[in-house]
Amino acid sequence: MVNYYETLKVTQKASKTEIKSAYRRLARELHPDKNNGSEETARAFAVIAEAYEVLSNARERAAYDKRILQAQYNGSSNGDSVFASSNRHAKRWRQMVYEHRYNEIIDRMIAEERRESMALQRIIFPTVALFISTLLVAVFKPQIFVKLGIPGVIILGTLFVVGLIHLIGRIREALERYAYRSDEIHDSIMEAGGVTEKHYSRFLAGTFLVCGVILSLVLGLLIGNYADFGSIQQPPLFWFSNPEFLLYPPIFVLLVDLIHSIVSRAEQSTSA
Repeated sequence: MVNYYETLKVTQKASKTEIKSAYRRLARELHPDKNNGSEETARAFAVIAEAYEVLSNARERAAYDKRILQAQYNGSSNGDSVFASSNRHAKRWRQMVYEHRYNEIIDRMIAEERRESMALQRIIFPTVALFISTLLVAVFKPQIFVKLGIPGVIILGTLFVVGLIHLIGRIREALERYAYRSDEIHDSIMEAGGVTEKHYSRFLAGTFLVCGVILSLVLGLLIGNYADFGSIQQPPLFWFSNPEFLLYPPIFVLLVDLIHSIVSRAEQSTSA
């Protein structure tokens, strides 16, 4: 019986992320396109693809682990193993072992999916907050801290720097996690039985972000300059002569992320 864990060079306790990483690493080494179409390499690649297909699926992995346990116990005790016994207590014990192993895998995969969802939210929330805040400040052009004099300028500058550092960190995290560099092998060559993790190039992701900010800014300026907001409306060139409002988007992103973190921790505490 082929041991898929040994094939991917991981332990039976390996998480879904560890299994995916091992598969991706081996796929890069063994993909036929990198080995001049070698038949031996192609067979090895097919084996790791099959191993990943089984171990990345919770139900199939649990069934496979059951076969592994049966093979290990039956093969090591000359028929005396509790796994080979027809005794009803032995059967019950076997069922408990299988159910425990299956539940362990399911619980681990649920936890990994939750972490993946949280990681995605850490990217989506700041991006949406950046676009919306850029649009809103361009429309209303708030002048809050500048009216407070030097203390207001110091507060605004500090919040802006902290917010900007935080925003850059989030952008870098997003690029590392979801965008590939041009010098990387595209994941599409490793899709046999797997799911690609990075779908877009860093250039495309960066272009989307920059264009989104510019579009939000232009749209906000147009709305603010030509819509009827009464006393809120500012002269067309106000944004150029007094651009305080441009400092607010990173601060808004920081606040949104802070609120999201507090809510997420509260939900985790409740579920725990």
